[in-house]
Amino acid sequence: MNDSVDHRLRGSWTPEGASAVELAPKAVRWLTQRIGECTANAPVAPNSAMPVAPSRIPGAAHGKLAGIVGEEYVLDDPAERLARSGGLSYLDLLRRRYPSSPPAVPDAVVLPADPAQVQRVLDVCVEHDIGVVPFGGGTSVVGGVTALRGGKDSVLVLDLERLDRLVSVDPVSRVAVLQAGVRGPDAERLLSVHGLTLGHVPQSFERATIGGFAATRSAGQASSGYGRFEDMVTGLRLATPRGEWRLGVAPASAAGPDLRQLAIGSEGTLGVITEVAVRVRPLPERERFEAFALDGWERGTRAVRHLAQRGLLADVTRLSDVGETASTLALAGSWKTALLRRYLNARGIAEPCLLILGWYGDAVHRRREAVRSLRAAGAVGLGTAPGHAWLRNRFAGPRQRDALLDLGVCVETLETAARWGDLGPLYERVRAALHGALDRPLVLCHVSHAYETGASLYFTVLAARDEADPIGQWERAKRAASEAIAGDVPATISHHHAIGTDHAPYLAAEIGDLGVDVLKAAKSALDPTGILNPGKLLPPHPR
Repeated sequence: MNDSVDHRLRGSWTPEGASAVELAPKAVRWLTQRIGECTANAPVAPNSAMPVAPSRIPGAAHGKLAGIVGEEYVLDDPAERLARSGGLSYLDLLRRRYPSSPPAVPDAVVLPADPAQVQRVLDVCVEHDIGVVPFGGGTSVVGGVTALRGGKDSVLVLDLERLDRLVSVDPVSRVAVLQAGVRGPDAERLLSVHGLTLGHVPQSFERATIGGFAATRSAGQASSGYGRFEDMVTGLRLATPRGEWRLGVAPASAAGPDLRQLAIGSEGTLGVITEVAVRVRPLPERERFEAFALDGWERGTRAVRHLAQRGLLADVTRLSDVGETASTLALAGSWKTALLRRYLNARGIAEPCLLILGWYGDAVHRRREAVRSLRAAGAVGLGTAPGHAWLRNRFAGPRQRDALLDLGVCVETLETAARWGDLGPLYERVRAALHGALDRPLVLCHVSHAYETGASLYFTVLAARDEADPIGQWERAKRAASEAIAGDVPATISHHHAIGTDHAPYLAAEIGDLGVDVLKAAKSALDPTGILNPGKLLPPHPR
């Protein structure tokens, strides 16, 4: 077995060819002062240390799969299987460091070349009752690509990386069709040739795929201006155990419920998305990123609410709470930061909350009224330098995770959303739950998606890792936070991370038992033997 550590096995968000982000000594000192000393004794385990059982794919099925995609694209080598044995949650990454708690490893990896091959692969899996886990960029942080068996004797990962084409562009209608395996940067590169952009840039952008964006109802950093991904989807092509399914023929329709919205967010449990038709826009001719400071979280969220309800949101709108702002300033740590603190104190900003605004193209025209509204709310302008610094470093946080894990830090994120009237109580409940479940945690939060009726809350949690029970440490904290979200304050268990396995226990609290039955009925209609992504979104289909 190859004993190197594949970048997917290591768990880095950093794509191949990009630079990882290391922690500066001052950042380590600042962090340990707040969460305590950490024990750095759990490096990434080599392949040889990870237990991998022999493949259980039946020989007859293997031969049929090889006949469809080619022998070289049916992979049962342990290293290839390990590389696709989970996503990028904190627990996924821990299992690559603690061989005594290994990840669930698939029996094979199959790489089809086009939608027709995907359908034929599913037909073979139905015939031999093999579980199928669709796999795009592998960036799920909720267990969405874990190779659970769901009662099946074998399970394979269906890696869609070869479905990497721009199928068509209709510049008149501003619609493009992309295959599901196209990664975010490649989608922008392919569209830019035509002077177009999708404008969907979540934090997983560098690795995540078009199919994954649709399957998880992804939300990008420019959602305030460009919309969430489901707002961009005009059509879908799926392979299902019952045959191919195509959805979306017109810009709007009254022909019954919109079944596109059933397929979007279905997380590979109803079908494998192979092509996505998306709304595109001309590349913006200009952009402007800038920063403001507001005094306190309550005043900051109120200012963002006013922008949202007056139609003045910037395309990118991101408000950090007091803790996240303080950490940003502390880690910057230059003489300019010290001057900034004195400047803000002189302007009456005792507890600064940093607001980043990004404007694209014509959106710059509404900036003047938005700035007037912010100044009326007491915001202090900080110019464009902090805004463009955020833009340059927007992927730095995920890339630092390996360095934090090497240091012995428990580091994870979670997110939710609620109406404006409930946002403050929800913020306090989740923070209290995390502080109660962890010893000396650093709990940071920001709003990065705002709407007329409410907003998201995105929490980042850091604590010294409990080496005696590292997995249980986070499981207890996540359970406490999830119970706070699903409690008396109305909120969603997931604004954009999807359900996977982590959030499945809380889905009924949000959509009701009847809603769960509706999803089960759709699952039964499209996947009657329950081969698709077992254990995700809903419990495994009964055998």
